[in-house]
Amino acid sequence: MSKKLRNRLLALFCLLVFLAGGVLYYVNWVVQKPFAIILFLSDNLTPSVLTAARLYTGGADYRFELEKFPHLALLTTQANDFAVSDSAAAAGAVATGQKPNNRTLRLESSPTPLPTLLDLARKNGRATGIVSNTSLTDATSAAFYARTADPLDFQSIGLQLVESADINVLLGGGAADFLPETKDGRRKDGRDLMLEMRNKGYDIVRNQQEMESTPLWRAPKVLGLFDMGPLAFADQVQISASQPTLADLVLQAILLLQYNPKGYLLVVDAGLAGKAALQNSGERTLREIASLDQAVAVAKKFAGEDALIIVSGKQNTGGLRLNGYSFRNDKGAAILGINAQGVPSLTWSTGPGSGQTSAPSGISRSEPSAFPTASAVGVAEDSVAVSFGPGSESLTGFRDNTDIFQVIKKGL
Repeated sequence: MSKKLRNRLLALFCLLVFLAGGVLYYVNWVVQKPFAIILFLSDNLTPSVLTAARLYTGGADYRFELEKFPHLALLTTQANDFAVSDSAAAAGAVATGQKPNNRTLRLESSPTPLPTLLDLARKNGRATGIVSNTSLTDATSAAFYARTADPLDFQSIGLQLVESADINVLLGGGAADFLPETKDGRRKDGRDLMLEMRNKGYDIVRNQQEMESTPLWRAPKVLGLFDMGPLAFADQVQISASQPTLADLVLQAILLLQYNPKGYLLVVDAGLAGKAALQNSGERTLREIASLDQAVAVAKKFAGEDALIIVSGKQNTGGLRLNGYSFRNDKGAAILGINAQGVPSLTWSTGPGSGQTSAPSGISRSEPSAFPTASAVGVAEDSVAVSFGPGSESLTGFRDNTDIFQVIKKGL
């Protein structure tokens, strides 16, 4: 080999080493992945309900914290088999990136269970957590860890959470699915899953004081169960000092999970808006959207400016509408009841038409539904998704709910 050719090859090798070093520098120091990734999921986070909740909370000029997020998308949410998804299918699509059929948590045609975002986070060394103001065994939370196709099989879902989920922080309701009937639970197998979790090294907390006393200086393993079923609605929490708010739960989860040096993924199920909508409880639905926003504000403050935070609707239940022409500064009870045009301010497309009894504000009012049903059914409407932090710029425009999976996967 001639000296000239050898020098050229040496120069080429040095160039390749330089380029490789540049790529490694760019990936590891310029394009840093977010330390914290927080995903909020809520039923009825749609343009129509978001507008009504804003007016109810502070009037026409008020803005929620989530409305200050820089990136906005409208998500299609259809299931694999139906144009309108139920809560299980919508959550499953976000959790796995593939659309299940309604009334399932996984694709029925899949030969093996699809990995969820929590599975991928653990694989990358991240701590994981689930916070819910409903039951930890409800469909939204279960979509991220359960291997059953039936979202109503609470016995199996609770068992899987204990035996195989390996999630660092679990805070929510649903204690009845962890306790046997002899301890006022609803487990028919006689197992005390709460005790089993304690034996696996988990701190068990049952009220806000115990939760806030959990050590923050070590790797977290915490199971918080604050009610036998779903947690109290936002207006009820105010008179129940022992039960934390959604914002309280999110703050505690962040404080616990940030111990992990490789970061964390936290999934927040703000499911009470959907529970209220099922029964046509309009004022409660609007209050729950405001409660969600308070939790989002806490997450943004304590997770840091470099966190990736996504707030997304799952599906719409009931078709809530705020009617009439309220004054610009009207808020709260001032925009509810029979409006100046003589029609009910809040109406529904389906459901029991609740509101004839005293509502959270203490005012009796009518919230009729166009077609009475025992409980409200799903509505065809795109969901709102807002995002903030590294990678959030790709979640804009008209997208599908499975795109949330891809954005978070890339950030892991």
